[in-house]
Amino acid sequence: MAVEEHISQIRSGLTYQLSDRDPEETQEWMDSFDSLVETQGTERAQFIIRSLLQRAGAKSVGVPHVTTTDYVNTIPVDQEPEFPGDEAIERRYRAFMRWNAAIMVHRAQNPNIGVGGHISTYAGAATLYEVGFNHFFRGKDHPGGGDQVFFQGHASPGMYARAFLEGRLSEEDMDGFRQEKSKEGHALPSYPHPRSLPDFWEFPTVSMGIGPANAIYQAQLNRYLHNRGIKDTSDQQVWAFLGDGEMDEPESRGFLQLAANEKLDNLNFVINCNLQRLDGPVRGNGKIMQELEAFFRGAGWNVIKVAWGREWDALLEADKTNALVDIMNQTPDGDYQTYKAESGAFVREHFFGQRPETKELVADMTDDEIWNLKRGGHDYHKVYAAYKAAVEFKGKPTVILAKTVKGYGLGSHFEARNATHQMKKLTMEDLKKFRDHLRIPITDEQLEADLYAPPYYRPAEDSAEYKYMMERRAALGGSVPTRRQETSKKLALPDEKTYAIAKRGSGKQQAATTMAFVRLLKDLMRDKEFGHRIVPIVPDESRTFGMDSFFPTAKIYNPGGQNYLSVDRDLVLAYKESPQGQLIHPGINEAGAVAAFTAAGTSYSTHDEPLIPIYVFYSMFGFQRTGDQFWAAGDQMTRGFIIGATAGRTTLTGEGLQHADGHSPILASTNPSVITYDPAYGYEIGHIMRSGLERMYGGTHADPNVMYYLTVYNEPISQPAEPENVDVEGIIKGIHLLKEATTDGPRAQLLASGVAVPWALEAQSILAEEWGVSADVWSVTSWNELARDGQRADAEVLVDPSKPRRTPYVTSKLESTPGPVIATTDYMRAVPEQLRPYVPGEFHTLGADGFGFSDTRAAARRFFKIDAHSLVVQTLQSLVERGEIPADTAVKAHAKYDLNNPNAGKSGNAGGDA
Repeated sequence: MAVEEHISQIRSGLTYQLSDRDPEETQEWMDSFDSLVETQGTERAQFIIRSLLQRAGAKSVGVPHVTTTDYVNTIPVDQEPEFPGDEAIERRYRAFMRWNAAIMVHRAQNPNIGVGGHISTYAGAATLYEVGFNHFFRGKDHPGGGDQVFFQGHASPGMYARAFLEGRLSEEDMDGFRQEKSKEGHALPSYPHPRSLPDFWEFPTVSMGIGPANAIYQAQLNRYLHNRGIKDTSDQQVWAFLGDGEMDEPESRGFLQLAANEKLDNLNFVINCNLQRLDGPVRGNGKIMQELEAFFRGAGWNVIKVAWGREWDALLEADKTNALVDIMNQTPDGDYQTYKAESGAFVREHFFGQRPETKELVADMTDDEIWNLKRGGHDYHKVYAAYKAAVEFKGKPTVILAKTVKGYGLGSHFEARNATHQMKKLTMEDLKKFRDHLRIPITDEQLEADLYAPPYYRPAEDSAEYKYMMERRAALGGSVPTRRQETSKKLALPDEKTYAIAKRGSGKQQAATTMAFVRLLKDLMRDKEFGHRIVPIVPDESRTFGMDSFFPTAKIYNPGGQNYLSVDRDLVLAYKESPQGQLIHPGINEAGAVAAFTAAGTSYSTHDEPLIPIYVFYSMFGFQRTGDQFWAAGDQMTRGFIIGATAGRTTLTGEGLQHADGHSPILASTNPSVITYDPAYGYEIGHIMRSGLERMYGGTHADPNVMYYLTVYNEPISQPAEPENVDVEGIIKGIHLLKEATTDGPRAQLLASGVAVPWALEAQSILAEEWGVSADVWSVTSWNELARDGQRADAEVLVDPSKPRRTPYVTSKLESTPGPVIATTDYMRAVPEQLRPYVPGEFHTLGADGFGFSDTRAAARRFFKIDAHSLVVQTLQSLVERGEIPADTAVKAHAKYDLNNPNAGKSGNAGGDA
């Protein structure tokens, strides 16, 4: 191995590039430092070293940045606090939890059930969790407000096992693991799914990478609430339990700088470094703890390593030549995994036997004693010291890198095996050994009665273990995890006059629906009782959406304020940052924006402080880029508005293929918690927003846990004032008659949404004036909701075939209308095609299928054949086929409008920059 490779596995390589010109003097310095440590302790030594480094910098003596340290514990033994609990009793009931967690998964492997599950993750992380449960995780009844804990998804059996021990779950509940419908009423979801267990789980985490991202933005939201004076969150901590393999997800590391920049010292990552991912080692040839230490240090985090248990302390103290530390540094993770799958004799030979000095260190130890040299993540004292240091550290977020063994205590078939993540069944021999290891008072006869029904164990409520456990939780504010299903605060929603601007129209001017929405949002934010609860979230496109007008008044949230002289300070719309700022500005970071949206949209539950997040983004970069996060947001029961601005495949003109959104409503339709609208006019937006606020925050709707997705456009159009007797129900449900035909002739129905509605109105005029065809124009505000309503009507028949089939809403609207139905949008055909089963009679759809491209709006719409003249030709063709007009009519129209020529397109204008 080259020197550079060797050093890279150890630490920063502080000295290997330099020659030692005077080894004797070097040794004197080393001896002096050792004496300092021995006589005055490590804390004084740290101060001296830091002072020397500071002086070196002042004297221009180059010193490399130390990104990694030796492969030992960060907290020296002499700085460890005294463990405050009764370790013996805590270990006893931790054993009960480890047993129950494993047995719950094992019982679910009955051949008649076989639903899977994971045993090994919690087995290895039990100490990490129990130190937190017994001493750190504060419940919602704590005077400080309680902590938010993001549990590692695959460790969920352990959380169920604790809840069972606390009496929150019954044996019947435990036997409902992963059987959510067949054991309804006594069912436990596989992982932390709030939607599936809404009074228990708070944060969905098993889609790896989302937990770390959301934890960071949860910590930011806590500070946001505090700085804006909505809630005192100064005594609340955010904990995120993560896997070392999970840290390869880009979302796991992608937001670390935000936590450092905003000094989120209320945030603690605990990374369970069992050195294994799902299939094998995380870094078989390297060292994941060292890699993560360097990464987090570089990102500006406080790093605490918990590598070794207390049994190693004496060996490290006796390691005068640093030979043991050198071996620890040089041993790759693949070997560490192998050691824990072998025996004490194997470790003696292959680990300690590498150097005479280290072999001598363990000469007086038995093989069993060597085998019992624990990793730090299994030691109560070491873990407690790390957690205490983390919550007391100020100015930076903290990451704790805790070394553990996957499958710890489950026996040789499970511990550290590559396949341990997929192993779910215990043999009778495994059960007995596991029982003996944990000292569970269950007999052989009880185990042998049924391999797939070994009993759970719960001590009596008057036992010392139960009393101690419950006393600790009572002192910390109640059980964790616990979720509030509803807020105790009744919001005063804006009254009708707040929506007046949406009803007014644009008069003689033209305005895009984006601008109509922004004007309405501004008035909503001005509402004295309600406006402060709105959280606008925009990822560095505020000016694109006309939201720069928010900067001077609402201001951009920055906990550090604005400590520079703004270049545009003399302008009316100057860029202003403030700790009290209302606008969250994640930068060019859609994934971060969704995480911020999720945190704000669940504040009604996590903090009992309802917030209304309104996330405005470049439409193409919404569901397509962050669909997994929106799915998790739905699981977390997030409420709020998602605004896909600059929507449409042809409306964004020159931006081109990767900016042209022609499909987001289809992507949104796959998320059951997303209510999608494609409004054409400001007054439609007003009614949709009002309906959404009433549903999500009015306190009366049966299903308030939804997100409203509105697509809005940047093309200026004439915004009409709201008509008298407007069909509000139709706007909310998805379709309303916009303009009835006023001429006689063959009839047709034109359906359009969003920016396509003006094309339908144009087509209506052309059909009447040039072809004598009478067409009604319908504004379809939601293709998705109409389709869902129809699908529900279909499904209801199977629920109760004795009841008559319900007529879907869109069917009821169109069943008495004459003629063919023709639909157009600025999206792919699949969007209006959702309605085909529910549109009575003949139905034709136009669509912008394929990739978008850069061109004028008119040319692009003509190319895709979705514009007014294409709508005319399709309508005529339909009437020809019905025999209602002469056979050559459509052919004549096609030639007249030069329909295959993009340069002949006329629908749209050139206004509204991207």
